[in-house]
Amino acid sequence: MNARVFLELLAREASAVEFEGPVLAARTGGAGAEALAELEEAKLAALKVRALLRRRAKREAELSALFDTAGDLAGLRDLDAVLEAIVHRARQLLGTDAAYMTLHDPERGDTWMRVTDGSVSAKFRALRLAMGAGLGGLVAQTATPYSTADYFADERFRHKTDIDDAVLEEGLVAILGVPLKLGARVIGVLFAANRSVRPFTQDEVVLLGSLAAHAAVAIDNARLLQETRNALEELSEANRQVNAHSQAVERAALAHDRMTGLVLRGGGVEDVAAVVTEVLGGSLAVLDDAGRPIAGDAGVLEEGALGEGAFDQTTSGPGTGSGTHQRPGSRPGSKPGVRRGTRTVADVIADAARSSRALGRTVRQGDLLVASVDVGAEPLCTLVLRNGGQVSDADQRILERAALVTALLLLFRRTVAEAEGRVRGELLDDLISRPALDGLADRARRVGVNLDHDHVVVVVRHGGGRERAAFWASSQATLHHGLAAQRGDEVVLLLPGDRPGPLAKRVAAELSASLGHPATAGAGGPVRGTAEVAAAHREAQRCADALVALGRAGEGAGARELGFVGLLVGEGRDIGAFLASALGPVIDYDARRGTALVQTLTAYFGMGGSLSRTSEALHIHVNTVTQRLDRIGQLLGDDWQAPDRALEIQLALRLHRLSG
Repeated sequence: MNARVFLELLAREASAVEFEGPVLAARTGGAGAEALAELEEAKLAALKVRALLRRRAKREAELSALFDTAGDLAGLRDLDAVLEAIVHRARQLLGTDAAYMTLHDPERGDTWMRVTDGSVSAKFRALRLAMGAGLGGLVAQTATPYSTADYFADERFRHKTDIDDAVLEEGLVAILGVPLKLGARVIGVLFAANRSVRPFTQDEVVLLGSLAAHAAVAIDNARLLQETRNALEELSEANRQVNAHSQAVERAALAHDRMTGLVLRGGGVEDVAAVVTEVLGGSLAVLDDAGRPIAGDAGVLEEGALGEGAFDQTTSGPGTGSGTHQRPGSRPGSKPGVRRGTRTVADVIADAARSSRALGRTVRQGDLLVASVDVGAEPLCTLVLRNGGQVSDADQRILERAALVTALLLLFRRTVAEAEGRVRGELLDDLISRPALDGLADRARRVGVNLDHDHVVVVVRHGGGRERAAFWASSQATLHHGLAAQRGDEVVLLLPGDRPGPLAKRVAAELSASLGHPATAGAGGPVRGTAEVAAAHREAQRCADALVALGRAGEGAGARELGFVGLLVGEGRDIGAFLASALGPVIDYDARRGTALVQTLTAYFGMGGSLSRTSEALHIHVNTVTQRLDRIGQLLGDDWQAPDRALEIQLALRLHRLSG
């Protein structure tokens, strides 16, 4: 019966005080000593069983908490959430006022507050513990659990003012700390703390140690998981880069194959430009060695292709002035380019081209990509791509390769032109120096020149730039079905035509623009066949020499355009043409109207330009002389009395009189 009462108390989980009830009841009822002793013994046994059951329940709760923590670790997604859960459970299981965790900082060599639960002090939550300082620093340094029932009264560890101030502000008194260990390495400390004096049992130390072990595993797993994620991201990025690089290489190889195929099939610069724009997009302009467009889209060179700031730098040098500006190295007569202030688009592209040749790489300027190639320090060609989007390094290499292919095509053209130029030059040399040589006409026909038609011989004094002048002349000869030769310091051309003067002017203007300095051209002819070329060459030489002697360098003329000088240098001495040029309108007027203007003009010059003496010599009134001279001025122009013109007119009057 007695045992049954205590079993019922155990079954309903009665408090320890209730187990005194049956003993008190028996003592009150007058039970004997033996019965009371038996009840006391049963009570003690029941209390032992009760304590055992409570310990097992507590252990079951602890194990359940550890099991839940392990489950959280198994489904780890958020390290912060897991650590917060561990700290919260430590506080609940140990029944403390607060729990917190510090982690080791390898860079600074101390520990920092990672997670707190139950904390109210901002200063405490921002606390850092040096190794060996405070209870936490001691735990971290020794890798051994430490507890204190009264923190401020405990002298086993080194107190520091900042730590003690934070603990005091938080109001903590009893503190238990256990190390977070990965192998032999301490990565932090897990704490449970109370705001009143409280000793910690060994079971509580073990329990907190178990939670610390789980926390260490969670931190390490999170680190490994993050490293795995980082590795996967790096692999993914590397794979993306490999794929992008592979595609770029494939595109570059395809573009190279297509450009190579074009060269092998005899394609030209325009074909290469079309491939580049098809592969890279945008618009492309191909410039020659002088910066002039020779293929592609010239609209690329418009001002809108450059971003803001491209014109900020002012270029100085030859040609800079208040009214006009021409970039250094540009040719007279070439397109100046769009202008902003004193700096043009041509200037910007020329600077970028120089940088590209110096670096051997593509240079970006605003929305333009510029790739330029030189040969022997001399520019050969420049490719200018207008593409508003991002252009990868691989695509820039495609543009550079296209520039090289274009340079090869231009070099090939130049080589062919030079070879053909040598053939044409040797033929023209033979026509000038050995006109009686057999087969000259047949040789001319083989290079597309028909000597049975009218041709003009042009001699050019270029004053330097020998190679450029020879190349230009050879190109012109090929283009116009003529011949060209470099003879000493002069360039000689034999071109189809029957008007020496205008042809000489055109040659002088175009070659001057190409060279960038004046070129003087004299012309002779027209001639047919092989026998007259040498004489026309001598006449052209004399005309060129006369232009230089007269201070008219940079001009072009034939004997007819040189006036009376042409009589001296012309091979045919065409007096009629000279008279028509110098005096023709006056002679024609006299013939139509029956006037005496030629007679009046002769007397006027004979009397030294005196009106009165002229009127006396002609027996007419001075006013009549004045009227006749006004009419002469209308026919010959207002400058007819200028010294050079007057000399020509006087010579023409004498020749007219001698010719009857």
